[in-house]
Amino acid sequence: MNVNGCIFFLHGISSHTFAPYALLCQMPFYRTAPLLPSVTQQQNTMGYWWKGSTSTATSASDTVSQHKKIGGVIFRAALMVYMHLIPVNPIKEDGLNPKSRKRIMPDLLTEPPAIDPVYEAHVYCNIPTIAERSMEGYAPHYFKLASVQVLIRHGDRYPLYAIPKTKRPDIDCTLLPNRKPSHPQLEAFIKHMSKGSAAQMDGTLSSLPRYPSHSLCEMGELTQTGVVQHLRNGQLLRETYINKHKLLLNDWTAKQLYLETTGKSRTLQSALALLYTFLPDFDWKKINMRHQWSTIFCSGSCDCPMRNHYLEEEQRRQYSLRVKNNDLEKIYVDMAKIVGIPTRQLRASNPIDSLLCYFCHNVSFPCTKTGCIGMEHFKVIKRHQLEDERERQEKKLYFLYALLATHPLLNQTVNRFQRIAEGKKEEIFVLHSAHDVTLSPVLSALGITEARFPRFAARLVFELWQDGKRPKEHFIRILYNGADVTFQTSFCKDYYKRSSKPMCPLEKFVSFVKRDMFLVFNSTSYYDACHRRPL
Repeated sequence: MNVNGCIFFLHGISSHTFAPYALLCQMPFYRTAPLLPSVTQQQNTMGYWWKGSTSTATSASDTVSQHKKIGGVIFRAALMVYMHLIPVNPIKEDGLNPKSRKRIMPDLLTEPPAIDPVYEAHVYCNIPTIAERSMEGYAPHYFKLASVQVLIRHGDRYPLYAIPKTKRPDIDCTLLPNRKPSHPQLEAFIKHMSKGSAAQMDGTLSSLPRYPSHSLCEMGELTQTGVVQHLRNGQLLRETYINKHKLLLNDWTAKQLYLETTGKSRTLQSALALLYTFLPDFDWKKINMRHQWSTIFCSGSCDCPMRNHYLEEEQRRQYSLRVKNNDLEKIYVDMAKIVGIPTRQLRASNPIDSLLCYFCHNVSFPCTKTGCIGMEHFKVIKRHQLEDERERQEKKLYFLYALLATHPLLNQTVNRFQRIAEGKKEEIFVLHSAHDVTLSPVLSALGITEARFPRFAARLVFELWQDGKRPKEHFIRILYNGADVTFQTSFCKDYYKRSSKPMCPLEKFVSFVKRDMFLVFNSTSYYDACHRRPL
């Protein structure tokens, strides 16, 4: 039966006496909408909320054969409860033992949940309080991990915008190991960062601080929370990829790493925090940090007029939805009166960015002599973001933008995997340190429509595996914040139905990036798709 979105598998004796053998709660993901980036500047914020639906329970007076069917799912359901996994139906293929094939539970159909903007905000903050379970590194025992590419969003930061005529949030950006949240290796991280002059850093990166240090945070500065978030990420990845799978040995070389970050201190510092716990006390002489000037990591392939066209169309859609939201406009008018500025000026200051900082750090919202900005103001703005995201998924303009925006980065990812599959041993661990406006279009382009919007310190991981029984065959897994989303991708969502392997063939990923991404534009190449006007 289904109660509040939780499936009970019942082994009934009568309608009054039954024993629940297993419980499985399915949590559909819903993201909040970002404040859409401009063509030249891209910043946004989101989260997600889940809630179950309610339906009636099935009768316990089933036939004996129905009891047997129910009994057949009990073991699988119990396994999913404890491991958050689901085994596929036993398929004898390539001699793979079906017991070793486990998958993430696919989403069940439920009623659309009610929006809870406060819960959304908590998820977005990603406060490092409890241990995180992850599915990175899971594969049949005879598979060999060949490469890992990681795309991260920077950790928690100070606001990029200030609400006019209000006091800035009083947040300390110095690193103090005795202040929560902390990490066992935070003090050692600080000491190691002070020795980083030997590292090779492109361009202006060498002039950026390697860790935050201002007693009153500067605009956009990484906070201690943000550092700790990525110390935890690096530790988690080390336990899986270094300790378990030996991706890099103790004598690893600089050529085995590819490290890249945008030119913001918060992305550089996030990369270094993750790298420190991934490779503790690493040799600075082996570190070569490359500077990526574009937030979408398009490198030398950034000239794409149609990408900008679809982004501008998406911005128009977002504006149209906003002006129709009377509740949102009333909130902006009320907040503007409290602050004492014109409504247009308040709206332009992107108040949700500052309010999220107050919220994530448990600091009271700002007050003036006229009054205080409160939780109701915050909730209305956040709720509008959720509604905007739902409409964005329906209109598909952002999806078209995302395909063109992310092709250069995904093409680099595919090319590296192909080289490694051919036997090359360079750049087997890749780290791109980026922004929400980097990860969000990648998720959209891959077709992972139910993924949460990138929280602080979000991570998207691409794994390349070699089949030990057929060494010429390679497969990929894609994981988002520890969850296996490989079979949510548009290019591999049907593959698992007819295969025994819990992975996606590398060639499917290659075909998607090299060919299928352009089909919706009636084109055969990135250049053509970027310059072909829609009919």
